[in-house]
Amino acid sequence: MSIPEPTDDPWADSGPGDRLPTRSRRGGDGRGRGDEQRESGREGGAWDGGGFERVPPQDLDAEQSVLGGMLLSKDAIADVVEIIKGHDFYRPSHETIYQAILDLYAKGEPADPITVGAELTRRGEIGKVGGVSYLHTLVQSVPTAANASYYAEIVHERAVLRRLVAAGTKITQMGYAADGDVDEIVNSAQAEIYAVTEQRTSEDYLPLGDIMEGALDEIEAIGSRSGQMSGVPTGFTDLDSLTNGLHPGQMIVIAARPAMGKSTLALDFARACSIKSNLPSVIFSLEMGRNEIAMRLLSAEARVALHHMRSGTMTDDDWTRLARRMPDVSAAPLYIDDSPNLSMMEIRAKCRRLKQRNDLALVVIDYLQLMQSGGSRRPESRQQEVSDMSRNLKLLAKELEVPVIALSQLNRGPEQRTDKKPMVSDLRESGSIEQDADMVILLHREDAYEKESPRAGEADLIVAKHRNGPTATITVAFQGHYSRFVDMANT
Repeated sequence: MSIPEPTDDPWADSGPGDRLPTRSRRGGDGRGRGDEQRESGREGGAWDGGGFERVPPQDLDAEQSVLGGMLLSKDAIADVVEIIKGHDFYRPSHETIYQAILDLYAKGEPADPITVGAELTRRGEIGKVGGVSYLHTLVQSVPTAANASYYAEIVHERAVLRRLVAAGTKITQMGYAADGDVDEIVNSAQAEIYAVTEQRTSEDYLPLGDIMEGALDEIEAIGSRSGQMSGVPTGFTDLDSLTNGLHPGQMIVIAARPAMGKSTLALDFARACSIKSNLPSVIFSLEMGRNEIAMRLLSAEARVALHHMRSGTMTDDDWTRLARRMPDVSAAPLYIDDSPNLSMMEIRAKCRRLKQRNDLALVVIDYLQLMQSGGSRRPESRQQEVSDMSRNLKLLAKELEVPVIALSQLNRGPEQRTDKKPMVSDLRESGSIEQDADMVILLHREDAYEKESPRAGEADLIVAKHRNGPTATITVAFQGHYSRFVDMANT
């Protein structure tokens, strides 16, 4: 049932859109002038064609029932806090009450009408919520706190719908404004919808105190794992020990001269992620076709010579090995896209879909110099275009909260040195790749230059940049006939 309105005005801190539908004025361009919406999403009104704004989706009964349940039971607080956040409430006074309850709960203090009323009085906000009597009314209206999580789901769903209305309004305005490149507008529109479906809200800034609490929680979580890896595994023991795996938001660059094995190493990372650890990954291959990638994966997993597959000289033992590994490889959540001429816009759109549908854990792009920016505006230079794509890949990693591996070519710098070893400064076409990357792994094989090298069959993974840890050179074995790299101990 509906609860009577509090005696004091709980709408004192709200805008007109929080009360009743308001008449929208029309400007010379035919658009309403009250279209600007507050970040909290409470004024998600949309033009309905009849000159009035529609009332945004909301359920005040559910909001009141949620708060009443929380005031009755700390178990209800624990249930509700996992479902909704303060900004999910439509009525500002309800958000104020909700935050006060959570603050008391976080300090281990009881949260009931008396204590919450005292807390709001201390903050000078008791008048905004309608006084202590309104808090008692909330409790009296709820027959049991057991249904609090159900009411919270209703509140959350209405909040998502309000954000969808706000996103739709913004997209409509972007379309009518026609300001800028069409591809960029479409990309921005997709980002708006993605933010709604991910149920995320962004804040421009947070006080250090709020950030420190999350950082300490992460430190404690790492310690509780007793040395277990927290990121996506690479499949290489020493590299995983150095990096603790590949982490969400990281951009990892694997760079080398042609024919060193960049694609092979990237496939090894994807195999470790999806086949060994059953985590979803995607490979965008602008160089190899999907069948070639599949053959390389099978060769590496089944230990069947790639040459045997390509030449049709598979032995009975080869077929047996292949049959043994085929079920695991086929069941792996590894996605391959070999579309030619992929643009950055297309990659971002596809990654967003995979994140939504399959909880994507790793993105591999092979390779950076074959990508196109995709915008209609021609970049000033190829270097500028690569710089823009590098920056966008870093933004993609942060947006989706997944590690993104980008393969990159090196210039001829290593071949002009005596030891042929690559350096970060050899990254081709753009210095911003080094800037944007959280980790740069330079792949080097001596036997690529000197067939009779005493280190034939060995490869160096030179971690030349590691934003969150030390750098090092890790030696692994290169098994080219199986199209894979492995730990030295496994040779």
